[in-house]
Amino acid sequence: MTELWNLAWPRALGGAAIRGDFRTIPEDFVVDELASPPVIDGGEHVYLLVQKRGANTVWVAQQLARLAGVRTQDIGYYGLKDRHAVTTQWFSVWLGQRPEADWAQLNSDEITLLQNHRGPRKLRRGEHGGNRFRIRLRNIAGDREQAEQVLAGVAGGVPNYFGEQRFGRDGGNLDLARRLAEENGRCRKSEKAFAMSAARSWLFNQVLAERLSAGTWQQPMPGEPESESTGPLWGRGRNPATEELAELEQRVLEPWQAWCNWLEHCGLKQERRPLVLRPEAFSYEWSDSDLLLEFALPVGAFATALLREVAELVNVSGAT
Repeated sequence: MTELWNLAWPRALGGAAIRGDFRTIPEDFVVDELASPPVIDGGEHVYLLVQKRGANTVWVAQQLARLAGVRTQDIGYYGLKDRHAVTTQWFSVWLGQRPEADWAQLNSDEITLLQNHRGPRKLRRGEHGGNRFRIRLRNIAGDREQAEQVLAGVAGGVPNYFGEQRFGRDGGNLDLARRLAEENGRCRKSEKAFAMSAARSWLFNQVLAERLSAGTWQQPMPGEPESESTGPLWGRGRNPATEELAELEQRVLEPWQAWCNWLEHCGLKQERRPLVLRPEAFSYEWSDSDLLLEFALPVGAFATALLREVAELVNVSGAT
């Protein structure tokens, strides 16, 4: 039986005053990587800057592997990008001593090759500088004057929640995490990775929601192991938080102790993540009944964490 997961985390800026259609067409959600892979004379890897439309990253990687005659494991990229979007991102292909493929054959309705050059190593997840977003919300309804007050506060920071897409459609990744952590269930290795990521994200969001409700999410608390407010990404090792903060996190995560134990047994290392997400170069513009937003976010941050502060999103595409 599917668990009904409550993903309605508390908001920080007074609540969304408007609602708008989200992802009506792929061009409403544009993402460009902030990345510049090294250029060298030679190298066993080829770096390709690709613009994709209506396609996910793994599918593009499969097309690259097929064209180059290599394994999918030989394809690298900085991060997974949304399918129902127009995104520009770098891929690497390890050729070794193989001849170069005719990369122009990649071009299709879904893929446009923008440039390519040789490089020294495989591109790894999270090594880039973040992503720039250009997003259009359509058919805006609600209180624009109040929305202006919310928009004025966005640049100062929003809660750094993991987005709903991390948890799968209808929380399916959390259902799997519950089976693995509490019922000693089994699954494929790829599914386990999704479950671990979802479980970690769920625990972090629980702590962030508690600190937001208590009004302590923007400033370090006694016992904060960092110079900024942070929450736990659970794993093996002692929680570096102490004093008042350690007590709070222990209390919030007590109902999820089985999940904490499972994540420790999975071999993940305990880490910390900022509670505050501060977008760079944030701007917005009203266009008739639409709202256009532009901003840049660091690696690992979710655009939907920012958008949910501004508006109730009507996901027209149905994508998670």
